[in-house]
Amino acid sequence: MKRMLILFAAIAMVACQEEQPRKEYVTFSGTITNPSSDSLLVEKRGFKKVIAVKADGTFSDTLKVEPGMYYIYDGSESSSIFLKNGYDLTLTLDTKEFDESIKYTGEGAQNNNFLAQKALKEEKLFDRDFDTLNRAGLDKAMADASAEISSYINSQTELDSILITESHKMLEGTIKGMTNYYGGIIALHEAFPEGTPSPTFEDYENFKGGTTSLSDLKGKYVYVDVWATWCAPCKAEIPYLKKLETDMHDKDIAFVSMSIDDDRSHKGSWDQAKEDWKAMVADKQLSGVQIMAPKGWKSQFVQDYKINGIPRFILIDPDGNVVTPNAPRPSDPELRAMFAKLL
Repeated sequence: MKRMLILFAAIAMVACQEEQPRKEYVTFSGTITNPSSDSLLVEKRGFKKVIAVKADGTFSDTLKVEPGMYYIYDGSESSSIFLKNGYDLTLTLDTKEFDESIKYTGEGAQNNNFLAQKALKEEKLFDRDFDTLNRAGLDKAMADASAEISSYINSQTELDSILITESHKMLEGTIKGMTNYYGGIIALHEAFPEGTPSPTFEDYENFKGGTTSLSDLKGKYVYVDVWATWCAPCKAEIPYLKKLETDMHDKDIAFVSMSIDDDRSHKGSWDQAKEDWKAMVADKQLSGVQIMAPKGWKSQFVQDYKINGIPRFILIDPDGNVVTPNAPRPSDPELRAMFAKLL
């Protein structure tokens, strides 16, 4: 009889637990070691939540969400996270290692630890110089990477079906994006192999007065930075470019910053575009040769080099020939290594 009572009590307890309403929100907490800021951002299109991070790196908040993939940001670093109302997730993260240190516990942990491991696998697979391949080699490399990651996703049979579906969609988007990006670089190198005559620019307005042409710089290497005042990634390179110019002031190289600000991005006015360009050059105390492309994106030099995204960096040799139509950014150590070989 006692055993029967215990059994009935256990059944009643389970029944009570099942009758409890599921939380209609996510509880998200954790500890960030070496936090980059005093907040953690959780977002996706149409959703944004800023979570305060205390001085000791701990945080806790609730989020009401639609089930699906989101991103968490600590400063400039980010990671994907799968959220569903009812989850009670705890995150530990060390920003010095970031992806390698991410670990989740609590309800929803299995799905998110999978995402963390998948990110590491993708990083290893995609950490190579795809732009050194030809187009056939790129297509094969992308197909191999897609097959390997797809196999890993499909092997995780206990994951949420929504997560599986979204992981495949994200992979498809990643492969497509990388194929287009590196395919464009490969096409550039095929169109402008090293040693071929570079497209030129003629009489572009110089911030200091007068005009400048590529021919005026003959006898020096020319590092061209194609940028615009509204371009955040372009502006992020400015401190590195200024330091590079200072360090190489005694070398035979000219640093040319070519603005492609135009009327479309400046209230429909070319005068406003020019005014904004001059204001930023003065405010940021930009050095080197500061010029403005006369027709923005439609300027001949820009079109000849097939520039459809910025920043873009080009290196031209003292004879006016192409060294590379897609040079490393100033923040990339590879650029200094390249200069060390040439100068």
